[in-house]
Amino acid sequence: MRTNANFAFQCAYHVVWCPKYRRRVIGGPMEARLKEIIAEVIAEKGAWLIELETMADHVHLLVEVDPQFGIHKLVKAIKGRSSRVLRQEFPWLRSRLPSLWTNSYFVATVGGAPLSVIKRYVETQKSR
Repeated sequence: MRTNANFAFQCAYHVVWCPKYRRRVIGGPMEARLKEIIAEVIAEKGAWLIELETMADHVHLLVEVDPQFGIHKLVKAIKGRSSRVLRQEFPWLRSRLPSLWTNSYFVATVGGAPLSVIKRYVETQKSR
């Protein structure tokens, strides 16, 4: 349970998004930098990172967000900054993709499921 000045909340979301054309571009130093950028944006926006895992062609994120800020604003900030920074730092991305991320993403509330179960699911994605 989290609180802000006005109310208590527990708003955890599982978010998944992909590179444009589902290209398998996430890996190596770019993957490590992507994780750093995502963690930075989450901290700056006052959200809480629970779990993060990347695959070559998509990202899984488990995050808690103040409902007054909204998950859509957080995802937009993450995708926007990571695309801009990664395309600057890794020029080969610019030649492979017109933009790094698709416009769409999947988001689901974790509802009544214990966060530990969802966290374990995200953690095990890499080994599948």
